[in-house]
Amino acid sequence: MSGSRIEAASALGPDEPEPGGESGAGGVPGPGAPRGAPDGAGGSDGAGGSGDPGSAGSDLLAALLDGMDAALCAFDADGVVTHWNREAERILGWSADEAVGRTGFAGWAVRAADAGEVQERLMAAMDRPGRQVHEFALLRKDGGRVLVRTQSSGVRGPDGTPAGVYCAFSEVHAQIDLERAIALSEAMFDDASWGVVLVDVDLRPTVVNAHAARALSTGRTTLLGRPLGDLIVQGADELEGALQHVLAEGALSAPAEMWVTLRTAEGERRRCWRSGFVRLASPLAEEPVPLGVGWLFRDITAAKQAEQEASRLRFRGTQLHRASRAAAECEDPMEAATSYLDFALAGFADHALIDVSADISADLSADISGGMSGDGFARSAGSPASAERLVRVAETPSGGASGPCLPVAGAVLPVRYRAGHPALQAVARTGAVRTSAAAAPRSAPPSASASASASAEGTARDAAAAWASERQWPPGTVHALCTVLRSRGRTLGVVTFLRGASRLAFERPDAVYAESVAVRVASAIDLARALGRHQA
Repeated sequence: MSGSRIEAASALGPDEPEPGGESGAGGVPGPGAPRGAPDGAGGSDGAGGSGDPGSAGSDLLAALLDGMDAALCAFDADGVVTHWNREAERILGWSADEAVGRTGFAGWAVRAADAGEVQERLMAAMDRPGRQVHEFALLRKDGGRVLVRTQSSGVRGPDGTPAGVYCAFSEVHAQIDLERAIALSEAMFDDASWGVVLVDVDLRPTVVNAHAARALSTGRTTLLGRPLGDLIVQGADELEGALQHVLAEGALSAPAEMWVTLRTAEGERRRCWRSGFVRLASPLAEEPVPLGVGWLFRDITAAKQAEQEASRLRFRGTQLHRASRAAAECEDPMEAATSYLDFALAGFADHALIDVSADISADLSADISGGMSGDGFARSAGSPASAERLVRVAETPSGGASGPCLPVAGAVLPVRYRAGHPALQAVARTGAVRTSAAAAPRSAPPSASASASASAEGTARDAAAAWASERQWPPGTVHALCTVLRSRGRTLGVVTFLRGASRLAFERPDAVYAESVAVRVASAIDLARALGRHQA
């Protein structure tokens, strides 16, 4: 039972009468009139007066009273029951025929010990303005007791004298349930520690609580009536799909975790929300009519990132362990070096390249067919002269194909890297260097045409292809990580990991992992160099 219905019921019979009759506002008969009579002048029962204009009013009044969700009764100035609707009959079990005409509640709807006090408090409303709220323990017809909350209001006759009392009542537990629901709603929209958004059937927010506004980096009223895509750059389609499913099928069986990218004043932020959805239906309709969806969510980005990082570290540790075991079974040290890269590439990069110093390449001639002649290891492998002369000795297949990292077939020639190349920077810094192609253009606004969006995407692809070609990396490369190969205090070369557009850019944890792999690769290459010099 809603509060508006209770107040509508208790509003019947205001303090001031309508001109021209004993009834209250809206033609409701005064408590002194016979049940069903539209006027307070003691007219006949309107149930059978087909030609009497008052008959229609009587029927309308009876329908209104019986159709109310609030229990309603009325007393005349002497305390005699004049009206009793069906909700009152449902709560107490007494029918209208049994209730109308009785004086007060004594002897039938209230205990004898309480009858005087109940009657006095109810009839006191005739002499007081506004509504009076009380709680009484009434008796059911079957002898059980029920605690009710009443709202009573006095009715005055045409001469302004008290004419009776109208009383609306409901079971206290129902009223308390209503108050709890209202209190819960208010608390969720003001003080809740999770986001709450009400979305209408057009998937546009209608109410946003303070926590949700902070999570969305917007004001509580800024998002109202706007599409979710105005703030969510990526993930809006998934979210709207979940909302549409709830509207059509009902609440999801379990919370859903969604990754979204938000557009904020500080730039784009990627967040993970654990979301729950409930369908909102009107309680006033005979059949549930969807009013929208209640969306409740919490930001679990930090926890998910920590979980992903822990999972990534476990996987990478396992891969290094497997690579070490596989390399230990390789007779050829260069095979062991490429084996490390094969294990490292899983889930980490799309391609890998091994470039070594020209001096190291000469010493590897016993292990790599077609090795170019060199001047031995007289110069330091970390000197500028050798750093500028890097030779490609192993790589993974390019051109879209995938496969293991294999030694370069045929003649081993120096790689013509230009000054400032990331591989040369890694040698100069004796560390890792991360780089990416120019950032792709941001998502086009909704007003942008499809042709303009396609043109921007084509321009970005062309720029990325030129960027990779200039650095002599396979087509489709967008992100690169170069890390130096060091062993026994000397720089042996560089290993380069490459990613395509489908992957994120390399981050600092990726560089740490790449350095761990590079240490193992460098040890294997150093062993191959030593064996090559010995065999030579």
